[in-house]
Amino acid sequence: MTVNTATEHAIGGAVPRQRRGLAAMMHDSWVVARRNLRRMSRIPEIVVFGLMQPVMFVLLFSYVMGGAIRIPGAGSSSSIYIQFLMAGIFAQTVTFAVAGASAGIAEDMTKGLVDRFRSLPMTRSAVLVGRTLADLCQTAFTLLVLALVAFAVGWRIHKGVAEALAAFALLLLLGYAFSWIGALIGLSVRSPEAATSAGLIWLFPLTFISNAFVPVSSMPGWLQPIAYWNPFSATVQACRDLFGNQIGPVADAWPMQHAIGVSIVSSLLVMAVFSWLSVRKYRSAVG
Repeated sequence: MTVNTATEHAIGGAVPRQRRGLAAMMHDSWVVARRNLRRMSRIPEIVVFGLMQPVMFVLLFSYVMGGAIRIPGAGSSSSIYIQFLMAGIFAQTVTFAVAGASAGIAEDMTKGLVDRFRSLPMTRSAVLVGRTLADLCQTAFTLLVLALVAFAVGWRIHKGVAEALAAFALLLLLGYAFSWIGALIGLSVRSPEAATSAGLIWLFPLTFISNAFVPVSSMPGWLQPIAYWNPFSATVQACRDLFGNQIGPVADAWPMQHAIGVSIVSSLLVMAVFSWLSVRKYRSAVG
């Protein structure tokens, strides 16, 4: 079997051409992403169970706790709370995709698939870039379904289409940045089970010590600066602004007053740091 034929069987029918630098990395990344997307389509349980958790969060928070949480300047009711809640649920959904990325990469490592990729004429970073791009596509689909569920329970967008698309773009940027954290975790543990646990355990304090589910003003005074400077909170606030879902006055904290800029910068910073660490870890793991 020739090298080209082996490559075709290994990564889904793509025969590499002679490319160099960025063009080679982009081509190889797309091939790996396509392989992961095909796997998702052949195992629909991955997508279905990925959708169930955020939908359950929407229903439980809006119908069970919505009437008990008071929003400053607006009172407490399920209809008001769902407007406040959805930006937080969207942001939580894109960040919780980290667990899937961690488990997927750890599974590829334990099954020897990464070693097979290593033997092929492809750029090494393409394995991680392709995996994170596939996860981004799945996250985008999850956001679409979740938005439809939110509309069904009373959530509405009160600004224009351009602002709404910008909000979803910020969410996808956050999700893609965090998927690199998942990649690093998946490369650092020895089993998919450990990767799933390690990918989730730190996300709960990150998402709950924020403005996602309750107003930060309801937290203890010493905890409020942590919540305001949480990059997760910046994305949530930016989305509320862009969706037109801001309930009551915006907090005086600097990150909340400049939420869109803080969201973009923090997501890009997380992506830059953890993509570099992940590629470095990957090279040392297969080197």
